Amino acid sequence: MYEFHGWFGISESPEESDSGSLEAGIVQLRSFIEDVDWATGEARLSQHNGEYFVFINGLMNRRRDEAEEIDQLLRHIATRFPGSWGLLYERSADMDDPPGQGAFRVRVMARGEVQIRLDPFLSPVNPLIED
Repeated sequence: MYEFHGWFGISESPEESDSGSLEAGIVQLRSFIEDVDWATGEARLSQHNGEYFVFINGLMNRRRDEAEEIDQLLRHIATRFPGSWGLLYERSADMDDPPGQGAFRVRVMARGEVQIRLDPFLSPVNPLIED
């Protein structure tokens, strides 16, 4: 199984969300997301109170093209919108490191950088959320 859940606030700069070309970037981002076609997952761009957010969720039988498309999407957001922030929780039986089987890893986006961290809340999944 490959499970992922994430959200990302879209901002051109850590100082303000719109540095002058946000709408043009949103058009590109919307096009990128519209090309995502996962049978058991979704990626969507939403606007809340004037701010844009990307939400991605899915549960696949195994890691396939979706994992690479998520990597590409996160690279695009971090590069085009370096003020963006958010989290992606993911786990997979075939994810070697970190954290290996039976745990979630968290990709943390802040200031145009994506770092991988170990999850302190739901890992190890056995016995915390599964028997």
